[in-house]
Amino acid sequence: MAKKDFYEVLGVNRDASDDDIKKAYRKLAMKYHPDRNPDSKEAEDKFKEGKEAYEILSDPQKRAAYDQYGHAGVDPQAGMGGGGQGFGGFDFGDIFSDIFGGGGGGRGGRSNVYRGSDLRYNMEVSLEEAARGCEKQIRIPSHENCDVCHGSGAKPGTQPKTCTTCGGHGQVRMSQGFFSIQQTCPTCHGSGKQITDPCHKCHGAGQVKTHKTLNVKIPAGVDEGDRIRLSGEGEPGQNGGPSGDLFVVIHVKKHSVFERDGKDLHCEMPISFTIAALGGEVEIPTLDGMVKVKIAAETQSGRVYRVRGKGVKSVRGSDVGDLMCHVVVETPVNLTERQRELLREFEAISQGDVATHTPRAKSFVDKLKDFFG
Repeated sequence: MAKKDFYEVLGVNRDASDDDIKKAYRKLAMKYHPDRNPDSKEAEDKFKEGKEAYEILSDPQKRAAYDQYGHAGVDPQAGMGGGGQGFGGFDFGDIFSDIFGGGGGGRGGRSNVYRGSDLRYNMEVSLEEAARGCEKQIRIPSHENCDVCHGSGAKPGTQPKTCTTCGGHGQVRMSQGFFSIQQTCPTCHGSGKQITDPCHKCHGAGQVKTHKTLNVKIPAGVDEGDRIRLSGEGEPGQNGGPSGDLFVVIHVKKHSVFERDGKDLHCEMPISFTIAALGGEVEIPTLDGMVKVKIAAETQSGRVYRVRGKGVKSVRGSDVGDLMCHVVVETPVNLTERQRELLREFEAISQGDVATHTPRAKSFVDKLKDFFG
C-alpha cells in the first residue's frame, strides 16, 4: 500500500513552520497514543504513521529531501537525498516529555520536577454522623524535610554534587538501533545531583517518615462513597514539585433501624393486628427522636407511611428527605388461654363472610381457581 503524504498525515500545509509541525504531531500523538487506546489496531497504525511523518518533517535535511524526491528521498533503501542514513539520530525525548508529563530535563539542564502522588483514606462514619455532619481527626503517615540536612540529603557541611552520569540534566540518551531515546538517569533518578556523603539521619533521602494528624470536616448529608478532598495533604513532590492531595472516602456503617436511599430513610414499623384492624397511634424513632404516626383502620402489611422532613439533608442543598415507614403486622405470641378463646370465637363468627373480612385471601383463592381452571 502506498504511503500517505507526510504533510497530509499531520494535517499541515507544505509551508508549515517547525512549530506548526511539532504542534500537529503533539495533537496526533495525544489522540492516538497506544496507552490511551489499548487494543486499538487503528490507533496504533495512525500513531506509527504520525511518528514517521514527524521524524522526517522535523529534520531540515530530511524534509528538504522529502520535498524534492518524495518518499524515495528518505527511503534508506533508495540511496537518494537522505544519504542512506535512514532514521538515525531522531530524538523522541523532548516531545514525549511535553506530551506525557516527563517533567522536562535533558537539554535545558532542568531537573525533573514531579507532583506528589494522591493518597486515599477510608473513613467509617455512623448514619447519624453522616446525616448531621461532624468533625473527625485522622492520623496518616507522612514525610517531612530532614531537620539535620534541611532537605538536601547531604551531611551538614557538604553539598550534593552534579551527577557525573547525566551532567546534571537528570536524563540520559540511550541509542537503540536507529533511535536515540531519552530516559531518566539511572544514577541520580532524575534529580541531576549525587550525594557522596549522605546525611546520617535520612540516609540521603532528604526526608524522614513521620505521622501527622489532620482535622476532617464531614459535611451534613454525605453518603456512601463520597470523597472529601484535602488539597496538598498527599505525598510530597520531588525536586520542588507540589504535593499531591488526600482523598477521604466515606463509608457509612450499617444502621440497626434505618436504611438510607439517597435523602430518604426507610424503616420497618411493627404494629399489632388489633391496631392494624381498628387503627390507632404508634410511636416510631427518627434521627431527631420519637414521633407519633396515625395508623388508619384496616391497614395491611406492606403499606408505607411517609413522615415528611425526617430523612437526611442533601449534601449539595438545603432540602431534606422523608422517613418511609413500612408496616409489618405482627402475629401475637405467648397467648393466654383466654386470648386463645377470644381468637377462636372471632374466627368462628368471621367464617360466614370471608370475602368481607379477608379480601386478600379471597383474591388469592380466586386466582388459584383461575390458574387450575
